[in-house]
Amino acid sequence: MAIKKEIEKQEINLGLGTGRRKTAVARVYLREGQGKIVVNGRDVDEYFGNPLYVYMVKQPLAVTDTLTKFDLIINVAGGGPTGQAGACRHGIARALVEQDENNLTILRSTGFLTRDSRMVERKKYGQRGARRKFQFSKR
Repeated sequence: MAIKKEIEKQEINLGLGTGRRKTAVARVYLREGQGKIVVNGRDVDEYFGNPLYVYMVKQPLAVTDTLTKFDLIINVAGGGPTGQAGACRHGIARALVEQDENNLTILRSTGFLTRDSRMVERKKYGQRGARRKFQFSKR
């Protein structure tokens, strides 16, 4: 384990990006490579399982034609699979912009740099949920 961390520290990060979605936060490290994506120490296909989430994660790379140009190391925490995949996509887009400013226009126009601000509404007291009331009983 110590050897693996030493090897990772020796490699130079070309771009760093923090992505957020719902309650998930992803830290993305962009490095020279052949297109390998590692999420929390596991391959992206193995980590997410659902091909839709894998597609979501790879979208910024596909739009900028860099699928086989960089390796990505992603640490993601919080939320569920949808939020984590969205956070990874947001973080990758930010890292690509940090690496090359020319990616900014295409990533902004496709909406990958916009943080999706939709969150779960909090539950209020005196109610069953955020908006659902307790059942009314006349008698």
